[in-house]
Amino acid sequence: MLKLPHRRQLLHLAAGAAALPAASRIARAQSYPSRPVRVIVPFGVGGPTDIFARVIAQRLSENLGRQFYVENIGGGGGNIGYAQTAKGAPDGHTLLVTSNSYVINPVFFDKVPYDPYKDFDPVTVAVALTVVLSVNPSVPAKTVAELVSLIKANPGKYNFASGGTATQSHLSGEQFRVALGLDLVHVPFKSGGDSTASVVAGHTTMTFGSPAQAVQSIRDGSLRALSVASKARSQLLPDIPTMAEAGYPELEGENWMGVLVPAKTPKDIVTLLHREIVKSIASPEMKERLAALGFDPVGGTPEEFTARIKGETVTWGKVIRAANIKAE
Repeated sequence: MLKLPHRRQLLHLAAGAAALPAASRIARAQSYPSRPVRVIVPFGVGGPTDIFARVIAQRLSENLGRQFYVENIGGGGGNIGYAQTAKGAPDGHTLLVTSNSYVINPVFFDKVPYDPYKDFDPVTVAVALTVVLSVNPSVPAKTVAELVSLIKANPGKYNFASGGTATQSHLSGEQFRVALGLDLVHVPFKSGGDSTASVVAGHTTMTFGSPAQAVQSIRDGSLRALSVASKARSQLLPDIPTMAEAGYPELEGENWMGVLVPAKTPKDIVTLLHREIVKSIASPEMKERLAALGFDPVGGTPEEFTARIKGETVTWGKVIRAANIKAE
């Protein structure tokens, strides 16, 4: 006669079986990474995203004992790099470090080769890079309110420079123009550095650019900073008020650098990456280094990143449609 297991034995067996997946997850996380990790940046070398990617890749290499190496796959406003990353194996050995072009592209281009919700799993918005509104010192405006009054009193006279169509600097300028009903002409350049140089030279009136690119000109007086568009003041420009402090809380926007992985990457690996990145950017040494580069640490959760993707898709989609911005 077949002897049935005792109830206590059944409970013990069930508990053991339930523990297997957890044990497997722990073992997988402990063995990760098992080989060098490819960190894709969907832009060229030298920009803010590339700079941050190299900083964090170095720290992850040191902390996790395997090489994290940056590979720049530019083109298509980032779309080529996004498509390549989406095809990577979902095992944590392919990462994407990108900016908010990730959420802008799907509402700017008629078609993109990735789905921002289905093809990737967010890890963290690691750092943010505010947008600073700066004018040439010859402009007779010391505050945002004075600048708005000046533009309204002189329709068609003033313009703003950006680092290119549909970049964060362009969209911040269009948000400023559309929300306040201003007559401003957009002048696109090939990079943020070029747009800043144009305002310094007096060829264009103002720019919405990166603090890191503008800080030296602001300090030496060849640019006048009026405001930053982030919720909090920039560590690099602590004396410059936010748009909310200047009286325009509806004008808010910043560039950010986030880390994502191909969809269906194991959750334990996502958790490990999140923990290591947050720990890295919170260290005193990294805080100082990031501040010097104009980055403000964020280190949000994957859930917060998901909410940000959804929210900014709506925000910048409205700006793009209202300003009738088209891909060339």
